[in-house]
Amino acid sequence: MAFLKTALHNRSFMIGAGLAVLFIGAALVSFLWTPFDVTKLDIAHKLQKPSALHWFGTDHFGRDIFSMIMVGARTSIAVAVVAVGIGILLGVPLGLAAAARKDSLLDEVIMRTNDLVFAFPALLIAIMITAVFGPSAINAIIAIGIFNIPVFARLTRGAALSLWTRDFVLSARVAGKNSARISIEHILPNILNLLIVQGSIQFSLGILAEAGLSYVGLGAQPPIPSWGRMLAESQTMISFAPHLAIFPGMAIVFTVLGLNLMGDGLRDLLDPKLRRSRT
Repeated sequence: MAFLKTALHNRSFMIGAGLAVLFIGAALVSFLWTPFDVTKLDIAHKLQKPSALHWFGTDHFGRDIFSMIMVGARTSIAVAVVAVGIGILLGVPLGLAAAARKDSLLDEVIMRTNDLVFAFPALLIAIMITAVFGPSAINAIIAIGIFNIPVFARLTRGAALSLWTRDFVLSARVAGKNSARISIEHILPNILNLLIVQGSIQFSLGILAEAGLSYVGLGAQPPIPSWGRMLAESQTMISFAPHLAIFPGMAIVFTVLGLNLMGDGLRDLLDPKLRRSRT
């Protein structure tokens, strides 16, 4: 209750949470209802401007853009959630293990492997994966997830190293606890706030990455709507039908903005030092 009361007075968190809830809500509603069927072509009504019937207009196949953005939100959020989940589930244990065995061979192998993965951006990883398995949303998830692993591993290791010299960790060692148990019971709970904030930031970057991969044809494939592919399809018609690019672009901008603002607000709320400095 105290957290919620403080959150209500944090403007950044509330604006960000409001935008995030708006698009997550649209994605959830799209499972049950959309104004029009996004798989149905209506060439007779193609490239219509925004109106009372089609709020965001129609595309070059006569599909309702508002409905496509709702379903596209589902695609973007699903890809980002799973990709960030992969990064957390694999990166956090690797970071904890590296911190627990600082300056050992295990630490060196984990961190040098992270450096190697960092040398390949998500787009390049996606190109290599799709060259073997073909373009799809699953392969986009794998590419973004692989890129997220070293992000969480580095953050976890750096935060954990600062805790291994603390008195409560030394007390746990004296009590006979091994490194794995100390990492899980004492280190992880104390860095959870950092991981939550980083997770919200990586979630927004995951949506951007999915849009970028779909833009170049490596993400979700037709007939599944995707914000990035909607932008790619609109670029040749932007001079006479700008609404084709404006509305998917705004969806990406406001979703990423909302998640970044929410992440910034969470950082303020979960970090006592920042909270005290702003009061």
